[in-house]
Amino acid sequence: MGRQKKSRKNYRKGTKKKRQFGFFRRLAIGFYVIAGAAALMATSVLFVFAYDVITQCDYFNAKILKIEGVQRLSRNQIIEAAQVKKGMNILDVNLAMVRKRLLAQPWIANAEIRREIPAGLYIKVQEHAPLAIIDLGRKFLLNENGQIFKEWTDTDPANLPLVSGLAPTDIRIHGKIDAQQSVSRKGLSQLGEPQNDPFEAVIQVLRLGKQNRRILSNRDIRQIQVDREIGITLVAFKQMKTIELGYYNYPLKFNMLKNILTYGKHRRSFPEFDRIDLNNVNRIVVNPVSKVPPGDHKEV
Repeated sequence: MGRQKKSRKNYRKGTKKKRQFGFFRRLAIGFYVIAGAAALMATSVLFVFAYDVITQCDYFNAKILKIEGVQRLSRNQIIEAAQVKKGMNILDVNLAMVRKRLLAQPWIANAEIRREIPAGLYIKVQEHAPLAIIDLGRKFLLNENGQIFKEWTDTDPANLPLVSGLAPTDIRIHGKIDAQQSVSRKGLSQLGEPQNDPFEAVIQVLRLGKQNRRILSNRDIRQIQVDREIGITLVAFKQMKTIELGYYNYPLKFNMLKNILTYGKHRRSFPEFDRIDLNNVNRIVVNPVSKVPPGDHKEV
């Protein structure tokens, strides 16, 4: 018996060439991938090397520290808070981190920092402007936006109006009113003022006191006493005079107070007073200072 012949496989013409082409194509792709990775690695090393060279170059060392906006704080306090100094490489300074450090300082409300190539750092700060001291069991400083920004200490300004009678829940935090004390805007006075909102009333009085420098400024106001039912009572001037404002119409009441004080200043016959009641603008009450004649004292 003869051997059985194996069946012969048929290949299409050109199949072998296609296989060879596919192999070389995969080889080329692999080469490009390896070359790309090597180039990326080399570029990264080059950038790291360049960064090290630049950040260690004396040419970019800070020779000028320019600081603006300082009022209460000193230049040295700003530098200490920012943790910057002359001689440090300005390209190695993390500007975002420096700003974060500055904002951690209680007196700084906002801060800007930038590099001034080749050898300068520029820092501009905006400090809180204290408007009053508020007594909540502990004393705090209130800024012009009605926000508490730090606890009052003996080194802080003491010649500010002292606000008493408010509760912690009355105070505005980050520009908002505490949710428990939010005021309904349905009932408003003619001047658009919220009704019986003690904190808002205090802020309005303080802002008017900031504007009225001639008659009754915040420098003249010693105390702002808050009563939720009665409203605002001021203790003002060196003579510690009592001025009852109540709620609403503060611009009008300040103007009426101005007229009373101006009239008394130019009239010698106008008696010295220790209390003015401006709760009702249609019925102003002025209480004169009671003077006891020298001969009326009796020994007991």
